[in-house]
Amino acid sequence: MGLDMYALTTDKTVEQTVDFSAEGATEFYYWRKHPNLHGWMQRLYFEKGGQDDTFNCATVKLCADDLDALASDIEAGNLPTTQGFFFGASDGSETDDDLAFIAKARALIEAGATVFYTSWW
Repeated sequence: MGLDMYALTTDKTVEQTVDFSAEGATEFYYWRKHPNLHGWMQRLYFEKGGQDDTFNCATVKLCADDLDALASDIEAGNLPTTQGFFFGASDGSETDDDLAFIAKARALIEAGATVFYTSWW
């Protein structure tokens, strides 16, 4: 039990920015108990109009601008401190892995794929 976090991709066009079906998508990145990144994604989800108060099993589409903002916040140490039941703790050692995710996500978007984030806890 705990916070499982996924970055997924699909070659289907997804018009919605939040709360769409992840059916048929392919996982390309996974994190386990990195709550500060989850908190950043949650904030983005609500900024894009998300309505799921728990932000559990909800989807948020990522675009190049989102990835630029995420990279800036990671490099500046500005991921929000996030806590939750069974979430664990981010300890700062995740930076290189997070930036590797961003590079992979950017390449997928440039190739025409849709990239999005979801979690299950």
